[in-house]
Amino acid sequence: MKTKLIKYFLLFTFLICCKSEKIASKKNPNIVIIYLDDLGYGDVSAYKNGLLKTPNIDKLANEGLKFYNGYSSSATCSPSRYALLTGTYPWRNPRAKIITGGSLIIDTLEMTLPKMLKEKGYKTGIVGKWHLGLGIDKIDYNKIIYPGPNEIGFDYSYIMADTQDRVPSAYIEDGKVVNLDPNDPIEVNFNNNDYGLPTGLKNPELTSMKWHHGHNGSIVNGVPRIGFMKGGIKARWSDIDMADHFLKKAEEYIVKNKEETFFLYYSLQQPHVPRTPHPRFEGKSGMGPRGDVIIEADWCIGELYKTLESQGILKNTLIILSSDNGPVLNDGYFDNAVEMIGDHNPSGGLRGGKYSLFEAGTRVPFITYWKGKINSGVSNEIISQLDLFNSISEIVDSEFKSNDGLNLSNLIINNQGKGRDELILEATTRTAYRNKNWVMIPPYNGQKINKNVNIELGNSKNFMLFNLDEDPFQDNNLAKKEPEKLKQMLSDFIKIRGGKFSNIKDLKLE
Repeated sequence: MKTKLIKYFLLFTFLICCKSEKIASKKNPNIVIIYLDDLGYGDVSAYKNGLLKTPNIDKLANEGLKFYNGYSSSATCSPSRYALLTGTYPWRNPRAKIITGGSLIIDTLEMTLPKMLKEKGYKTGIVGKWHLGLGIDKIDYNKIIYPGPNEIGFDYSYIMADTQDRVPSAYIEDGKVVNLDPNDPIEVNFNNNDYGLPTGLKNPELTSMKWHHGHNGSIVNGVPRIGFMKGGIKARWSDIDMADHFLKKAEEYIVKNKEETFFLYYSLQQPHVPRTPHPRFEGKSGMGPRGDVIIEADWCIGELYKTLESQGILKNTLIILSSDNGPVLNDGYFDNAVEMIGDHNPSGGLRGGKYSLFEAGTRVPFITYWKGKINSGVSNEIISQLDLFNSISEIVDSEFKSNDGLNLSNLIINNQGKGRDELILEATTRTAYRNKNWVMIPPYNGQKINKNVNIELGNSKNFMLFNLDEDPFQDNNLAKKEPEKLKQMLSDFIKIRGGKFSNIKDLKLE
């Protein structure tokens, strides 16, 4: 009997070792992209430009590679997400704008990051915010929603359609609304049809969060939203449980696919409005709900890290963390984000913010981590989320490449080699140009400051030119003092972007 037990024990140990060896010997790493929403350059304490404490993000930053010149492609969410998944500048696609209930903006024939990884044998999943459109024309949420994430390369999707502040306030799993009662169908529109139901505009007394601008449609869980929704009562999400809910789905995906090689796009909703921290995080930051949901998101990232570790796959997982655009305080609700910010600087002192062509619109936290593979370090090289497609393609030995992205895999993994020399930056269809330490912003009509959100947009009647090495906060416009540099920047910009500024010899600085 004792001999049999020893044999069983040895066999069990052998199988466990084989299993561990199988996980450890995978040729390609698991890839997890953690994508936050409106997180600023100064919101991560590892960047030492703000007062919030983000210990779990800091662990990735301090033990991995922290980029000081990491960029999203756009200062708003949908275009950045398009660029992340396609490696293509969003301004090349006229439909790659902020989505509100619109159709899918990624062509189902277009090569995407999840498609490329599937070609290399990866399981592919997205959990969290989508905001790249669904369906074609008008969506019927009571049927299979097609096309969506599953049609552009994801094996599994568990998403919200757009954002937390837009209807429908329901989760969608693999194209089907979760917990939908067929006897209580969902109707959604973004026009003026409020279905005769209470709205933030008509019934502010029914809201627990007051709207400041734009968010005065259907009231769900006391929060007035953008748009109008009828029905789907059982399918509606709980806002305060959203972070926990998405975390649970992400962890379930990891556990289910730990024996495979997988890609997980974990797209958090924080700190986008409405900021609805779970009660256990309320008041933790001392900066109101915006600070609290960043603390909550940081905790979620720590829990996801623990799951990778407990499943024995952390050492074979490349983690990339960034944000879709820069920060904003008041983005549609009165939630004390402005009043309670104190001395914290979400932009890290950079000029502008979300919606802006100035640096804070697109320069964001950008971190790569691979335990035992990426050494602790920092980089001042320029890198864009556009480059993730080609860099990951190189890492997994794929033949697919995008035209706009660069292969910066050696920089991402080994902190070696050059980053980008030049980059087009975008904000609500307006574009600017960075080349090495110089930034050029062409003239644009329109208000200089978005008064709703109190952010400088980068609009001016004149060209603006900045040397970031000497003037990182973009206080000193050198367009008049450096006309030859401006003309060269404009010429290089036009070669990529084209546009109306084509007659360089007639360039006027005032």
